[in-house]
Amino acid sequence: MARSVFLSLIVLFASGCDSPKQDAEQKARPAAPAPASGPEHAAAGVKPGSHEDWCGEHEVPESLCTRCNPALIAAFKASNDWCVEHDLPESQCRLCNPELKIVRPPPAGEAKP
Repeated sequence: MARSVFLSLIVLFASGCDSPKQDAEQKARPAAPAPASGPEHAAAGVKPGSHEDWCGEHEVPESLCTRCNPALIAAFKASNDWCVEHDLPESQCRLCNPELKIVRPPPAGEAKP
């Protein structure tokens, strides 16, 4: 009985010693940035590809904006759609592709221009 109590105390002590270290490591790690929001950005939950899905700051669909949502970068790189020189999707790189036009869809119910 005393032996099991002693072992339990060791386990509790050992796990308690790691907690401050783990907390410090978690605090030191940068949090993944959330997608931007505000007047230049789409509200959360809008339909991808809709008029409302637009990053006015970067002139691309918000759902595809790697500058506002860096978590998207891996998917673009995996699909071989990445401009290493300018650090953004090749399909959005107007520096490499000056003729590239990314057009915002019209609001629902309006005809395309």
